[in-house]
Amino acid sequence: MPPPSRPADERRPRAMVVDHAWRGLGPGLQSLSGPGGAPLTRTVKLIVLPLIVRPALRPELAGDFLGPAQAARLDGLIRESGTLLAATAQWFTLLKRTRRALGIVAGNPQDLYFQRCFELATEHGAPSAGADDVARAVVEDAADTAGGRTVDALKGYLTDPVRRSRLDGELATAWESRTPAPAADAAAAAALAAEVLEACAAPGREEGSPQYVSMVEAGHGGLFGRALWAHAGGVWVRDDLPAHLGLTVRQVPPRPEVGRSASTATLSAPLDRTLYERLFAVLQSSARREELPTVPELVARETGRSCAPLGLYDESLRVAVVLGGRLAVGLDPLGTGEGAAGRTAAHRAVNSRWRREASVLRARRMTVSPRPDPDGGVLNALAQDLRTPWAAYMRRLWVRLHGRDVRDAPLEDLASAWAVLDGVARSVMMDHRARVRSALRTLSAAPARSAEPRSA
Repeated sequence: MPPPSRPADERRPRAMVVDHAWRGLGPGLQSLSGPGGAPLTRTVKLIVLPLIVRPALRPELAGDFLGPAQAARLDGLIRESGTLLAATAQWFTLLKRTRRALGIVAGNPQDLYFQRCFELATEHGAPSAGADDVARAVVEDAADTAGGRTVDALKGYLTDPVRRSRLDGELATAWESRTPAPAADAAAAAALAAEVLEACAAPGREEGSPQYVSMVEAGHGGLFGRALWAHAGGVWVRDDLPAHLGLTVRQVPPRPEVGRSASTATLSAPLDRTLYERLFAVLQSSARREELPTVPELVARETGRSCAPLGLYDESLRVAVVLGGRLAVGLDPLGTGEGAAGRTAAHRAVNSRWRREASVLRARRMTVSPRPDPDGGVLNALAQDLRTPWAAYMRRLWVRLHGRDVRDAPLEDLASAWAVLDGVARSVMMDHRARVRSALRTLSAAPARSAEPRSA
């Protein structure tokens, strides 16, 4: 039942219902939760939605907003699964400990083990006698199913000097054979993108948009990328922004190199990445690596892909980059009015959602306040990030589209394209919210530590 202050017929965001129910489950879920007690994004994506809510069997719970009855049903499902989720968290802690003992570092443990842990909790309950042997078998099995599709295998494959020399030659040849397009082609593609984004808010987008289909069929994404090879300017409605919107730190993308190392903390801008960095990111984030091509095939295809327009093969994914760029330049979480010209229904939907965020409201107050930032600049830096939301948006969008390209997963219609574009906006918003909360926790903990009495 909704709180008394909430209208009885008010629809609530499904994410809010999940968060509220999760926090009511009590202790024992730390390994599945963030520092603030909310479920991790992967917990929701890999466990709560597919294994507990199961929207395919309960379509009334599949929407982003739920009525009171549906919200109560979702809340009940999660609370009923409290014991099972606590056992899942215990199994995950055990599997991570086993993974460290075996010296396994490839892959994201949450992607690899979350659903396995839920299965173990369903079958065995909480870990008990013999759990160590079960955990070892699961961890080793998960490593085996990668079929050699690991970061270590990639590093070993690219270490061979003869192979590196051959790949470097292939990259040079592919890069020199590129054919730039006129700058006008990029501007035309960006203009068409505005029409498609206006259609994203229309009720009939699930049936497809003629504008989106025509963009894909006419190859506007490829033309856009080829125009940017020649340093096309004046592409977006805001001429103060770089044409690549942070996809490269240079005026034009550099020729890809083979590369030798990578780190998730220091990855280059998407179009500046080496062959190794591109595939490192794919292998690190893949939940189902057994579905990927083998490492030699991954390298062979990425050699050509890295020299393709926008670093992508599939035309629908290239068009999605253009749509994302057109959306990104109109993002205005702080409501400053910058870049207001040319905003579409898609911009209004995303911006209105962002501006309701408590973290954004706090950031807005900080950016307009004449007083200095009391925390030494931590929160002010986060507030300033909201003045350039296009940078984080485009980087995250490209990574998501690149992953689809590696798996041959095009965006067949406007509904699927909008799901990706809107999903990236939500992801960036949630990431900023988490960073603000983390900063506030750190700041509130500092006075508490300083107030503690010192021992003699």
